[in-house]
Amino acid sequence: QVQLVESGGGLVQAGGSLRLACAASGRSFSNNAMGWFRQTPGKEREFVAARTGSGSNTYYTPSVKGRFTISRDNAKNTMYLQMNSLKPEDTAVYYCAARNSRGLGFDQYDYDYWGQGTQVTVSS
Repeated sequence: QVQLVESGGGLVQAGGSLRLACAASGRSFSNNAMGWFRQTPGKEREFVAARTGSGSNTYYTPSVKGRFTISRDNAKNTMYLQMNSLKPEDTAVYYCAARNSRGLGFDQYDYDYWGQGTQVTVSS
């Protein structure tokens, strides 16, 4: 059974940092793309960042580029999202996701497996 489990969310002041982790179990995703999404109440799940298994391709939504960094430790089957210079508008539930494909996906429907989400709250 494949499971993705996020951790690292919490409450932080604007300008602060958080590091999210997504631990995968049940199969290896070292050859597959994985990504981060976020969602606020009443809105669609929004793409944040994605990275291929090899790390040769990464992509960020423009609003987080330069502030967030996605990384992966394939030996640990774990993905990370380092979030710096956080803003109140980054407040959301953050989800990690994995594909059955190698290439990047930018829409929630591109992904086959999902974590349960972790709350990130940025106070002003």
